[in-house]
Amino acid sequence: MRAAIGLWRWRHNPLRRTTDLVEAWAAFIAAVLLCLVVPLTGWAAGSSADVTLQRAVRAQQEQRVPTTARVVRAAERPVSAAGTAEAGDQESGRRSVVARWTAPDGSARTGTVTTARRTSAPGASFPLWTDRDGRPVAPPMQAGTARAHAFIAGLTTALLAGLLVETVRRLVVRRLVLLRYARLDRAWAATGPDWGRTGTGS
Repeated sequence: MRAAIGLWRWRHNPLRRTTDLVEAWAAFIAAVLLCLVVPLTGWAAGSSADVTLQRAVRAQQEQRVPTTARVVRAAERPVSAAGTAEAGDQESGRRSVVARWTAPDGSARTGTVTTARRTSAPGASFPLWTDRDGRPVAPPMQAGTARAHAFIAGLTTALLAGLLVETVRRLVVRRLVLLRYARLDRAWAATGPDWGRTGTGS
């Protein structure tokens, strides 16, 4: 980031232009934002995301129950609209099976679920998570995973905020450069240079 380069324009000298002073202010404000506001914005976003995700973790841990399922048989492979077997489970190393498990209320349940290939043989058992009604659900999010997601959210927010600050600074500097060129053109036109014309003494 080159925001600090314009700070030299604070120095008093007869050649300093108004645009130089404006550029120095833009550099100073950008530096303050990048050093203070941007990190605080990232921290606030990460903290807010962590609170929300940790609340979701607790809710999932309260609502989801671990149990053990036992494979009854291989499930029929799902068929797509084109009539071909879906390859998603094969590519992910998982298979659809018909399994039996016990719901939280003690009743036996049977349904089609997915499991790793090594536990897909009839009679094999594997861990399964269900909701309070006994329906299969994904495992609850871990607290460490939630913190990692919150950290990524905060870091992303800080990076985007920093990018926004630098983009605005660059747009301001570009506008100032164009303004300097426009003033230079007007001054040049007012001077009326006439190099090389006959009779001008060149």
